Amino acid sequence: MLKKLVFLGTGGTIAGMASSAGDNVGYKAAQVGVDQLLAAIPTLALAVGDWAVAFEQVAQVDSKDMGWAQWRALAQRVQHQTSQTDVAALIITHGTDTLEETAFFLSQVLPAAVQSKPVVLTCAMRPASSLTPDGPQNVLDAVAVARSVHARGVLAVCAGTVHSARDVQKVHPYRHNAFDSGDAGPLAYVEEGVVRWLHACPVAEPTGTTVSISNLTTAAWPRVEIVLNHAGASGAIVRALCAPPADGDPVVRGIVVAGTGNGTIHQDLEAALRGAQQRGIRVVRTTRCALGCVVAGTSEHKWPPSIALSPVKARIALMLDLMAGH
Repeated sequence: MLKKLVFLGTGGTIAGMASSAGDNVGYKAAQVGVDQLLAAIPTLALAVGDWAVAFEQVAQVDSKDMGWAQWRALAQRVQHQTSQTDVAALIITHGTDTLEETAFFLSQVLPAAVQSKPVVLTCAMRPASSLTPDGPQNVLDAVAVARSVHARGVLAVCAGTVHSARDVQKVHPYRHNAFDSGDAGPLAYVEEGVVRWLHACPVAEPTGTTVSISNLTTAAWPRVEIVLNHAGASGAIVRALCAPPADGDPVVRGIVVAGTGNGTIHQDLEAALRGAQQRGIRVVRTTRCALGCVVAGTSEHKWPPSIALSPVKARIALMLDLMAGH
C-alpha cells in the first residue's frame, strides 16, 4: 500500500507575509494556505520520495491566538488522519509562540495507538515573504523526521533540531534556533536530509487521566490561570481571580503558580493561594526557572509541584485533569 504523508496547516509565522522582503518582524501571520506553502518548496517532492501527499487547512491563526476551538479541531483531525491505514505520518505547520503548548496538548489527548505514528510540528521564525525564509527548510526537515523509521509520537522540528512534545520550549524571540529541550536535550538533528538520532522517541505517557478526543467536543474548557512569583509579589491578582466573575465569564477552577527558585512563593501570594484553595480552586506549583523542575522537600505543602512541567504545560495538564473530573 502506498504510504501517505498528511500536512495540516494552522497558520503562524510560517504562513506570514510582510510588505517588504527585508521585514522579518513587521509581518502579519497566517496569510498563506498550507497548499501554497508546500507548492513554494521546489525540493519537497524529492524529500517525500515515493510517498503520497495530502494537505488540509485546519485553522489559519497567529499562534498567539491559538485556543480551545483550534486545539479541539486539530486533535480531531490528527486522530482521524492518523487512524487511516494508508497514512504513515503527519506534519502540522504551526506558529512558534504556542507550539510547545499545542504539542504537549496533543501528546496528552491522542490515544497511544495513534502516537505509534509520528505527528511532527514545524514552524518558522521568519515569514514566507522573507528574503531568507526558514520555513521551507523546516518543512523539509520535518519530512525527513516523519519518514524516519525511528520516529513516533508528537515531535517538534525547528532549525534542524528534533524535540519531544514534553520538553520543547521556545527560548528566544528572534533567532532561527528558537527552541530548546532544557535538561533533556534534543532527540535528534537533521543534517542534509538525514536524521541523526541521539535518543529514542519517548513512549506516549500521559501525565494524568487522559481526556478522550470524543469528550473534547462536549467537555467545557476549565478556566486555569497562571500567576508569577517575584520580589514584592502580593496576593491581589489571586484575590481578583477568586472574585465573582463578570456576566458570562467562567469561574476560575485552577491556578498554576510559577514560583521563584525551587517553587518558592512570597508569603502574601502564598496566603492568597491558600485562600483560593479553601474555595475549591486547585493550585499547582511550578518554577519560573528555564531549566530543572521543582524538587519536593520533606516539609508539608498544601499543593503539589508539577511533574517536571513548565508553567504553561502544567496549566494544560491541570485543565485536562479537571476535565476528567478530578
